[in-house]
Amino acid sequence: MDNLLVMSIVIAVLVILAVGLTVGAVVTRRGRRAAPPLPPIPPAPPVPPVPPSETAAPPAEAHAPPVEAPPVPPVEVLPAPPVRERPEPTAGRMIRLRARLSRSQNVFGKGLLSLLARDHLDEEVWEEIEDSLIGADVGVEATREIVDRLRERVAVLGTRTATELRTLLADELVTVLDPNLDRSLRSTRDGGTPAVLLVVGVNGAGKTTTCGKVARVLIADGRTVLLGAADTFRAAAAEQLTTWAGRVGAEVVRGPEGADPASVAFDAVQRGIEASVDTVLIDTAGRLQNKVGLMDELGKIKRVVSRHGPVDETLLVLDATTGQNGLEQARVFTEVVDVTGVVLTKLDGTAKGGIVIAVQRKLGIPVKLVGLGEGPDDLAPFDPTQFVDALLGTEPLGVDA
Repeated sequence: MDNLLVMSIVIAVLVILAVGLTVGAVVTRRGRRAAPPLPPIPPAPPVPPVPPSETAAPPAEAHAPPVEAPPVPPVEVLPAPPVRERPEPTAGRMIRLRARLSRSQNVFGKGLLSLLARDHLDEEVWEEIEDSLIGADVGVEATREIVDRLRERVAVLGTRTATELRTLLADELVTVLDPNLDRSLRSTRDGGTPAVLLVVGVNGAGKTTTCGKVARVLIADGRTVLLGAADTFRAAAAEQLTTWAGRVGAEVVRGPEGADPASVAFDAVQRGIEASVDTVLIDTAGRLQNKVGLMDELGKIKRVVSRHGPVDETLLVLDATTGQNGLEQARVFTEVVDVTGVVLTKLDGTAKGGIVIAVQRKLGIPVKLVGLGEGPDDLAPFDPTQFVDALLGTEPLGVDA
């Protein structure tokens, strides 16, 4: 009984499943027949060919010409700026440079002192003293004056020791050099305009070099300086002056080679006024004293420069080694321009110290500066007492060596 019931339930379930499957299939077929067909997909339009671009890369097989890199400009190597030098103070230069006069001492100082140290100063000895002074370029007139005064003082004072005779000789030499003369450089001017210093001289006297050294002297004493390269006849003169100026930071006014020297000098003073410097230092062309045209040109420079104001100093550069021959050169210069001071160059072992006395006595113009060597600061303000002490080979009193 139980088995029949189970079987009946199973058969009933199977029948229900079969009927359900049949009905589902029929509904599916009817739905497919009722759905409208989908429209056909139109074909894609043809793609037009793309024109080759100007920037398109060329075909692989085509070889483009190599592109050259732009040229690289060469690197300009600028020279290092000059190192500005600090000139040595002018105070005491004569003392520091006194050893440069050692060779002159053999003729001037030591020779005279050895004569004066003899036991008996007879007429023959005094003649030898006179010859020594003349041989040292003191000059005949100045020599006679020195010897006469020295003989008189020795006779009156009864001086005999070497020290006393040396003191008397030093006094006479200093006296003939006239220590009361004004040896200062007028390197400043009241009123706000610069002082003008004109440097003149013959060829070969070391004028341009001396001009550069004078600038160092002024700068060492606290002046501001501008240099005018009015020596337009010698090509290297302006370059030489520029080199000297560059060492101490001074400005240079120059013109083209062969330019009118007076015009360059005028422009230099004008620039000095604009720059408010203390001193304008003008280098002129070296001149032969027997060339009238050149000397006239020097006078023209002074006249043109004077339109800005008076020339405060005219320094005449003389080579001490020329001795008495330089005196005639100096005399002609004094006739053309108003020389206010003398600069004696090369007054070291090759020169005779007495030329300082001869120049000053003959010209009546003070020696203001002396060059005692080739160094940039080997130019010293002239001091008669220190100079004589150096010539005689002893230290001045109260000064350390």
